[in-house]
Parts: sequence; structure tokens; C-alpha cells
Amino acid sequence: MTQPSAGLDALLGVRKVEVSGERVRLQLPVTPALHQPHGLVHGGVYCAMVESAASLGGARWLGEQGRVVGVANQTDFLRAVRDGELTAVGSPVHQGYSQQLWQVEITDSGGRLVARGQVRLQNLRPDAGRADGPGR
Repeated sequence: MTQPSAGLDALLGVRKVEVSGERVRLQLPVTPALHQPHGLVHGGVYCAMVESAASLGGARWLGEQGRVVGVANQTDFLRAVRDGELTAVGSPVHQGYSQQLWQVEITDSGGRLVARGQVRLQNLRPDAGRADGPGR
């Protein structure tokens, strides 16, 4: 189920391979356009993949009950990458009424962990703040 992306993900070349409210898998071919001046993948690419994986999964989980927005992204860079393909796999740590926390691991073509991050999402529900609103 490889799907094309939109927005920044499309500019980067991210492909959606699996998207559900419990797991997201993205792939990205590494090209020189993603490099920083020293020929390594730019850290912002990892941050964007982490944010995208969490946001896609969080939005799928929340569904028609509202929208999600990222409020914190903490990404650690563990190994330099110059070429090949990156794979990001995200899964929820917590899915609550007002917030979600997702963790994402990014591996290289050899399956080595190259970056790891987490994103806290705010669930924006139309009924937020109403005592009679539906909960989850």
C-alpha cells in the first residue's frame, strides 16, 4: 500500500507504506537533496519523518472526532547516513482524550537504528471544554 504524500513529505520524497491508528511505516530514499553541507542526511529530515509518522497515526486514530497538531518533537540522531533508504516506524505510547504520545524509530537500509524520536500531539476536538461532549 505505498501511497504518495503531500506537502513537506512530498517535497522530501516520503512514501506512506502503512498507516493506521496503531502503527505507521514511512520510507524515504536518500538523495543528495537531503544532505547537509558535509554529505550526511540533514537532521531536519529525521525530525520531519518523526513528526509525520506520529501525526499520520494520531490523525487516523482520532478520526472524525477532531484534528491533531504536534506540540513537542524530540528527536535524537544516532548514526550518520549518506545514501540508501530510511524507514520510519511509529507507534503510540499513549492515546488519551486530549493528547497522544507517539514514538518513532528510523532505520537505514541495513536495518540499523539511525534516529529515534517522540512527538506529543494535541487532540483538537470540536467539543473540547464541553461537559456534555463525547469522550474516548
